[in-house]
Amino acid sequence: MAKVAPQRDWSDAVLYFVILDRFADGSGANNTNVDRNNPGGFHGGDFAGLTAQLDEIASLGATAIWITPIARQIDYCPPAQPPTGVSVPGGWFEHCAFHGYWADDYQTIDPRFGTEAELKQFVEAAHARGIKVLLDIVYNHAGYDARYLTSHPQWFRTKPVDCAVDPLTCQVGGLPDFRTELPEVRDYLLDAQLGLAERTGLDGFRLDTVKHVEHDFWQLHRRETSSRLGDDFFLLAEVWGGSATVLDEYFVNDEADAGFDFTFKGSCESFVQGKGRTIAFASYLEKRHKVRPGYHLAHYLSSHDEPMALHNLGGDREAFRLCVALQMTSLGIPTIYYGEEVARGGSVWPLNRNDMPWGDRAVLPGKGVARDEEMRAYYRKLIEVRRANRALSVGGFRRLSSDGDLLVFERSDPESGNVVVVAVNRGATEAGASVEAPAAWTGGAREALSGRDATIEGGKLAVRVAPRQAHVYVPR
Repeated sequence: MAKVAPQRDWSDAVLYFVILDRFADGSGANNTNVDRNNPGGFHGGDFAGLTAQLDEIASLGATAIWITPIARQIDYCPPAQPPTGVSVPGGWFEHCAFHGYWADDYQTIDPRFGTEAELKQFVEAAHARGIKVLLDIVYNHAGYDARYLTSHPQWFRTKPVDCAVDPLTCQVGGLPDFRTELPEVRDYLLDAQLGLAERTGLDGFRLDTVKHVEHDFWQLHRRETSSRLGDDFFLLAEVWGGSATVLDEYFVNDEADAGFDFTFKGSCESFVQGKGRTIAFASYLEKRHKVRPGYHLAHYLSSHDEPMALHNLGGDREAFRLCVALQMTSLGIPTIYYGEEVARGGSVWPLNRNDMPWGDRAVLPGKGVARDEEMRAYYRKLIEVRRANRALSVGGFRRLSSDGDLLVFERSDPESGNVVVVAVNRGATEAGASVEAPAAWTGGAREALSGRDATIEGGKLAVRVAPRQAHVYVPR
């Protein structure tokens, strides 16, 4: 059994995001209406499969797993047209609720994912490996034509509202919008979600569509989770368009512990493609440190709601590796979208939600799908370096050089005395700089990815980086 050193706290976390249905099928007995030829259909992933393949995640070095919602889903599969330029069977597909965001019954787990006992077994197996578990939770809406519309019609808004006009009373994607201001709605949803967490030992929630629910609900939610699940129960908020500035209105009253940084992905993709000045990207990285003390940003390269980064980069794996290096050396909780670490070949929706690649391993639904083991090894090394150097998770930021295509910056943690220097060359030719060597490096330094000793003379670190490569200098 692979194990990971448990995270010291959530600033030390590396989060692995799994769409449960797309990861691993461990039991054919629950494969109701599975259609792996439909990019919007159920593909068979379940708790049993995820539990069986936990070593894949533990051996990567991730300290926490976020899984998509698991409540019983609606059975209706609306027909959908793909975006222009996306090739799917027949030019269309049926969009089923494999993703878990279209609940029909919050009191029951969807049998296609497994049972509550199997969820508890998964959580216990993750804990045995040193991994925490976050469950995706939806309070804002139910699924299309969900049973609640008949049993409790008074729980929903009936007047169509555009989200651009009022994000609190709109119907996101036309989905039935809960009147979360009503005490009976709040009580029902909180009892369902917190009760499941109590029974299964979850470590936290990933909160969906946060900007579409009123602040006093989230403040009540925090009080209830602290009371019933403990002060350490972690809340990660999806506030669309989130950044250190945008998320602060959710941190100031302690409604969440962390939120997704929607700015990192695009900024990094642009930088590694040579767009914009290097000093501007350095300034951007520095501004991310303005997050409220004690709260966290979670930064990602790909997600289920946005195009895959490797696709946006035109399949350029060297450019993608630069973004991985920057993600793992920047402030925040690095969030890995399943299969990204083996260069999963997804693109835009719906193909950004394709199957986990398993190569030659006999794991469905992604059996036979090619994977890049060298990319995975690169991730493993960077995660190892990040977790071994406290400065990379909590340290401050200082730009050391930003001439041309070479960015050199320092991350330093005064409390531990740990200092790391990162150098990223996005250019097509070798680049170098002579920068101040950290005084804390009394025993010298090495480049962590290659293991080679760093050159330090006269208090200066000689930085030489090959084209489209990254160096991470750590104390020896």
